[in-house]
Amino acid sequence: MLIKKPADIRPSEITSKDNYLNRRDFIRAGSIAGAATMAGPALGAIVPDARREKIGDIGTSIFSSDEAPNDYEDVVTYNNYYEFGTGKQDPYENAQEFRSRPWSITVDGEAAKTGTYHFEDFIKPFDLEERIYRMRCVEAWSMVIPWVGISLADVIKHLQPTSKARYVAFETLHDPSQMPGQRRRSLAWPYREGLTIAEATNPLAIFAVGIYGEVLPNQNGAPIRLIVPWKYGFKGIKSIVRMSFVEKRPQTSWNMAAPNEYGFFANVNPEVNHPRWSQARERRIGSGLFASKQPTLMFNGYGEQVAHLYDGIDLRRNF
Repeated sequence: MLIKKPADIRPSEITSKDNYLNRRDFIRAGSIAGAATMAGPALGAIVPDARREKIGDIGTSIFSSDEAPNDYEDVVTYNNYYEFGTGKQDPYENAQEFRSRPWSITVDGEAAKTGTYHFEDFIKPFDLEERIYRMRCVEAWSMVIPWVGISLADVIKHLQPTSKARYVAFETLHDPSQMPGQRRRSLAWPYREGLTIAEATNPLAIFAVGIYGEVLPNQNGAPIRLIVPWKYGFKGIKSIVRMSFVEKRPQTSWNMAAPNEYGFFANVNPEVNHPRWSQARERRIGSGLFASKQPTLMFNGYGEQVAHLYDGIDLRRNF
């Protein structure tokens, strides 16, 4: 049922996958001319529900990387999504019949605008942007992905958390009938993640609803997932059904499963090794098994935007 009716906002520019290979030229031109081309009444974020359908009204973002994105096939066939299996290709093979619409998201805890929202109403008040982000997995590989999403900071501002809300907690759908991995005890289900309020309201964090200008595929977390590009990939919780504003640090799935390996913060830090492998270097997916690795960057290269969030915190102990 409809709980909230958002106000209209202005639209953004339109980008399709067909012109994606010329994206960097488009971004540079759009950043100059975009303000002059936007006109007319705003519709808010609208995401189709058909697989591989293009999303309209996608704006460009000042936060996008200049790195060349991975091929589409790399991004949709090599995934960590234990709800559909522990193998990297299991999500692609097992998630095709997953029903990601209709969908609802419950907002609860220390906020003024709590309740249960239809997916369409949850995202409607916000602008859609394409953000090209470098993403780092804990197993020493990385991708560059053009996400389509909405600002998490804008969502939080809209929901009006109280002064008691120090963290934001998230939960994934728990539905073993659709998610075969949840029939096993690989993790304690449902999948849970969390951020501090300061992290969640950093301009880099988004709720992604698409990739390459298209609807988000099931294996990538449809219909809505978290993207926090300065952290390891397991922080990017998928298929979100609950968002909670809480006073105490929430439990998170991988920290619960292996606290000596996966910390709450999960910031990309080349100086802190995983107990079973080094995090100092990484290989880009799609570059080939024998391609040279490159040095891992602190905060995944986003230190200028996020390092201040951790002033005074020992990032070796708080990994």
